[in-house]
Amino acid sequence: MPARPLADETLHLIDAVRNALAAQALPGGGEAEERRMFGGWSFLVDGKLCLGVKGTDLLVRLPPERHAEFQEKQGTRELSPGGGMQGYFWVEPSGYATRAQWRFWLDEALAFNPRAKASPRRRKPAAAPEAAASAAPARPGKRHSIFEADDD
Repeated sequence: MPARPLADETLHLIDAVRNALAAQALPGGGEAEERRMFGGWSFLVDGKLCLGVKGTDLLVRLPPERHAEFQEKQGTRELSPGGGMQGYFWVEPSGYATRAQWRFWLDEALAFNPRAKASPRRRKPAAAPEAAASAAPARPGKRHSIFEADDD
């Protein structure tokens, strides 16, 4: 199924994050990597999730030990209301409407990034050569059937 086109507001917010990160000296000295995650557009800095966009909401990754403090800020809601993802917040447009609010969220996320833990990279399991050799060869002339008995 093809992806739905992003709304103009979402594209503007993605561009705003992209431009803000490009104008910033990033931890690790590299560039932000962009990736689709959490049903939105995410920005990884030094290989770690830092910021994201979904609709008109800004995703920020912040210090988990300050979770309660950020939870009280205007226009924020937890990524995982059950508390499973401490330090991850969605910031609604009312929470980043002013330049000072925008800078606050970006500065906090970027300041935490060097201390954030990177998720381990998922490796695709390599096919073991022994397993391939020990597998029974397909019987020639026998076709696969979804039925229990297919003797035709």
